[in-house]
Amino acid sequence: MPQHLRKLPAVVAGVLVLTAAGAAVAGHVTNDWPYSTSHGRTYTLAAVGDIACEPTTAENTTTPSALKCGSPSLGGFAAEFATAKQAAGMQPDAVALLGDEQYEVGKLSDFENSFEQAWGGLKMLERPAPGNHEYYAYTKKGDNEAAQNGTGYFGYFNGHDQTGTPNSQGQAGDDTGANQGWYSYDLGNWHIISLNVECSSAPFNNDCSTTDGGLLSQETQWLSHDLQDNTKPCTIAYWHQPAFSATTAATGTTPASAPGAGGTEGLASDAWWKLLYDNHATLILNGHEHAYARFKPMDPAGNYDPTNGIPEFIVGSGGEALDTLATNADGSYANPNVVTAQASAYGVMKLTLKPDGYAWAYRPTLAGAGFGPSALAYSDSGTGSCNG
Repeated sequence: MPQHLRKLPAVVAGVLVLTAAGAAVAGHVTNDWPYSTSHGRTYTLAAVGDIACEPTTAENTTTPSALKCGSPSLGGFAAEFATAKQAAGMQPDAVALLGDEQYEVGKLSDFENSFEQAWGGLKMLERPAPGNHEYYAYTKKGDNEAAQNGTGYFGYFNGHDQTGTPNSQGQAGDDTGANQGWYSYDLGNWHIISLNVECSSAPFNNDCSTTDGGLLSQETQWLSHDLQDNTKPCTIAYWHQPAFSATTAATGTTPASAPGAGGTEGLASDAWWKLLYDNHATLILNGHEHAYARFKPMDPAGNYDPTNGIPEFIVGSGGEALDTLATNADGSYANPNVVTAQASAYGVMKLTLKPDGYAWAYRPTLAGAGFGPSALAYSDSGTGSCNG
């Protein structure tokens, strides 16, 4: 275990319990560190998603071998261990997990036999958001595993009581009928929001409307209240499927430069983009696409907005596999708002959160299958100011 983790005070265990933060709307919760009120401190936030391969266990022997940790086309254990080591080396104050922490359907036993093996040493620092692989039955490739609907995800991050019953509250947010894992927390001058966009799966009942009173509508209302109540000048929001795409793996029928490029859940995120833009959010982080990409500051319609726009970062290079970047015939990015991107290696993004601005740094740590050492030469870094 890294030395800085051994020095964590015992009080940090208290962050695993979410506490009420006002009665503005049901499910309004926070997930704060006990030392997160220092306005002058600089914090480190590690961010990544799409991490752990599916292990071979007695419970999932029907899964095609092409989806297992040992498949040469996937990152496997080597990749998730490499990204975990990279994240630990950043000595983060918190780790933003951007969904699809565990493949293929996020069973608790898979979390324990894969994600935990590599990333378990950082668990107390992790602030997750769920992805589609934590919520649906994986039948697309001949594997009829039962849908987890977040059960394994919440069971792993929130734990169980002495009777073995999963806790309904914990570091992954609430697992209740009125709240499926959305929450916020503060680090100094930064307000950070983790959202659940998996609206096309149970218990959302395939309802991706943000206005009809359903579960996603309640989450959107919660987000609106959370942003209104926020007193911090800097805001980050993260969820799994991005609204704006950088790879050929994105689903949906809209162009890569338009809202909804992330499929059904991408359409749902449009409402969140509008709320975040109107409330002067600083950054939006996503996973889902197995790549790293940084976008220009944009308005909710995907227009370049250098004054009030929000940069989107996709950091889906946590270890499970890699996608292909969407490019034009001349090699330029298909989405003109993509500033830079890579999909040939695995890595974690480091965000340095300052009182009135931030710095980002991304450099991959392990080349993907079929890519040589040159893949590790990629890097992206810079600084920005808060919009609040």
